[in-house]
Amino acid sequence: MMDFAALIQLLDSTVRLATPLLLACLAGLYSERSGVFDIGLEGKMLIAAFASAAAAAATGSVWLGLLAGIFASLMLAGLHGLASITFRGNQLISGVAINFLASGLTVLLGQKWFGLGGRTPSLEGAARFEPITLPFAGSLAPVPVLGPIYSELISGHSILVYVAIALVPASAWLLYRTRFGLRLRAVGENPAAVDTAGVSVTGIRYAAVAITGILCGLAGAYLSTALAAGFGREMTAGKGFIALAALIFAKWRPWYALAACMLFGLLEAVSIRYQSIDLGFVMIPVQFTQALPYILTVVILAGFIGKAVPPRAGGEPYVKER
Repeated sequence: MMDFAALIQLLDSTVRLATPLLLACLAGLYSERSGVFDIGLEGKMLIAAFASAAAAAATGSVWLGLLAGIFASLMLAGLHGLASITFRGNQLISGVAINFLASGLTVLLGQKWFGLGGRTPSLEGAARFEPITLPFAGSLAPVPVLGPIYSELISGHSILVYVAIALVPASAWLLYRTRFGLRLRAVGENPAAVDTAGVSVTGIRYAAVAITGILCGLAGAYLSTALAAGFGREMTAGKGFIALAALIFAKWRPWYALAACMLFGLLEAVSIRYQSIDLGFVMIPVQFTQALPYILTVVILAGFIGKAVPPRAGGEPYVKER
């Protein structure tokens, strides 16, 4: 039977592991709400993780590393926008190409620059995001129930965790309470009507793709400079694709995205913390627990892909009528 302390530790791991998924899921939400499908989230996260760790290792500043990660992700986002918006190419093929490009480029540059088999040197001190202790966390820790929740579960995360959670209500407000959000959602549903109203469909879609690049940059930087202490080969490990599954599960809504990503984060935390699970009558092997997040991804895609209705103009390049 799990005690309260173990539950808090499990939930704490859930929040940490769900953060990159949440950032990538919100990134995909902006892009796909504008009608640009993006399966290149994985590649943008990977290139951002490498650029962040490489810049942080070279300069000793995690903030310069963060800027480098966002810039690298924006470059790939711009490439995807150029291929799918300007040249009206196939959006899925563009996303796949970005994933392959990032996978090869990170290993090539990592080996060329650091000679560590595609990895970067370990990050220490100011080259990493350190946990933040919230006010009164120490004094409230002895308080039963509420103390551990505040001091261990809410407090003690890096700044990017709090940024990711704050982006959920911010995204909900931006999408549903602002003119830009209304136009972005309209472009994903009926770009011709938006164009008729005198709003640039291309401009809105490029703005959405740029936001996607920034959020993927944050997700990648978090992986290599906060969750880990450096970049490792293929360290995203399919998180971009899991984020896409969470986005479908959440039906392209910010608050649902938070819940979906927390669910995936919980499964990943369980797979890491409990290498095998003894149910009394059967022992669940470690391989099954490690595969849980990916199994859920397949189940969600198989069970919800027909029920979750994407933006109607999603995946279709817009051709301005003469």
